[in-house]
Amino acid sequence: MFLRYITMKLGHLLIGLSEFGKDASTLDLRGDRAIEWAWVVANIPNNPGKVLDFGCGDASLSLIAAVKGGDVIGLDQQQVQLPYRIDNLNIQKGDMLNFDFGKMQFDVIINCSSIEHVGLAGRYGSTDAQDGDLIVMERMRHILKSPEGIMILVVPVGKDSVFPPLHRVYGTQRLNLLLQGFYVIKKEFWSKRAGINIWTQVSEDEAIDVKPSESFYALGLFILKSGHTVLQNAK
Repeated sequence: MFLRYITMKLGHLLIGLSEFGKDASTLDLRGDRAIEWAWVVANIPNNPGKVLDFGCGDASLSLIAAVKGGDVIGLDQQQVQLPYRIDNLNIQKGDMLNFDFGKMQFDVIINCSSIEHVGLAGRYGSTDAQDGDLIVMERMRHILKSPEGIMILVVPVGKDSVFPPLHRVYGTQRLNLLLQGFYVIKKEFWSKRAGINIWTQVSEDEAIDVKPSESFYALGLFILKSGHTVLQNAK
């Protein structure tokens, strides 16, 4: 039950155990979900239309989109069993690399802390695909309605890194590749500073300069529209 959710919790527990005995000011990811989910919820419009929640996990964000009036598909590689029923929320088990959407187009795509895992075998049932994240972003660009549709994106940012099987971290090189073909209409960055284990809003330059690890990175929060040019100076 909630296999992906349990796996995620166990992963955070193991990371926490690895930090045991360190000073309380040591930087870690505690509190990241609050930042990420607040961004997503704040940017889901009322009556959002057709919604895809990619990597939905326990489907909490899917449920919020449904309660806001959306017609929601929650897609996850693990089997998700919901303890409730709501007519406008449909959970599907599948791999975004090859899932058949037919002619479906979406008004909103929620892509929260998911894309960084695609193609890193050994976690969440992912298969090995070096550029799986870029392939999936391109797939989602094609199923996002243009020009009115939006993608709500949250990703790890910092110096370009890969920590298999856990996650990728997007820096000056990989982030530009990830956003290829999208317009950035809004963005924020959050990080923690040395000696202060508290999330705070920071500049893009500071976030991208973070030296990441298996247990810490900065957060990049974006609202995207499908297009051909990335607006690097979006506020």
